[in-house]
Amino acid sequence: MSAFNETIKETAALIEDALEGFLPQREGPLGRVAGAMRWGALDGGKRLRPFLAIAAADMFDCPRERSIRVGCAVEMIHCYSLIHDDLPAMDDSDLRRGRPSVHKKYDDATAILAGDALLTQAFEILAGPETHPDGNVRCAVALELAQASGKAGMVGGQMIDIYAEQKQFDLAGIEELQRLKTGALIRFGAVGGGLIAEASADEVAALAAYAEDLGLAFQIVDDILDATADAETLGKPAGRDAEMDKATFIKLLGMDGAKTKAAELVDRCKAHLDPFGAAADPLKGAADFVFERKN
Repeated sequence: MSAFNETIKETAALIEDALEGFLPQREGPLGRVAGAMRWGALDGGKRLRPFLAIAAADMFDCPRERSIRVGCAVEMIHCYSLIHDDLPAMDDSDLRRGRPSVHKKYDDATAILAGDALLTQAFEILAGPETHPDGNVRCAVALELAQASGKAGMVGGQMIDIYAEQKQFDLAGIEELQRLKTGALIRFGAVGGGLIAEASADEVAALAAYAEDLGLAFQIVDDILDATADAETLGKPAGRDAEMDKATFIKLLGMDGAKTKAAELVDRCKAHLDPFGAAADPLKGAADFVFERKN
């Protein structure tokens, strides 16, 4: 296993432990929604977005207890989005990370409420004084995550994605779609880490440029895997993009063109980090990890 794979596994374990603490089991009437939240958020995933937050904050010697909380917040938003994406009214997927989706394990109503609860708890975590002693810093991070999550970010991208199933998009249109749907939370990971570490405006801008290109590369690889990998490898149904006639980079560029585009984006996103020197090596490793991933 490569050094980077070890690093991201270690970070995922830190996030898993922290999420376990934020999502305790409950008894009584609340036990069902608490169980659904745990099912949707624990024991799975690469935890890429939290990794970006922690690695970015580490470049500026930010205490880990702060960046881990930022990482948990963005992961909760990500997990809520997956729970809702899997619902019959959205992508209608019965599998997630090799297990039944939350609405299959429980039911549609519980899945909706579990997603809602994860969404709101993310901001509860960011608002806590443990995230940063300066309320202005906490507000800046929360504002960034709200913008990345809502109609100007992930939710807006999901809406375009639904609309795009019935429309033809050019390359610029697909890039806009994916910068919002997938890229917005990836961008927040890096930017949120910079903000919690009180990086300068120029440093945060460099992190944003890196993460925007990384997010597009991530989605292109996702499109490639959906078209080429099997459900067992992916941990979710394969071939759904073509089945639902979704707007993808492969549909527009072809398989070879999509692979070339992803490689170009990975090189470009790493170049944005050159001013940080060796301190940015973990983030550069994340770019290679995204390009080489198999699920």
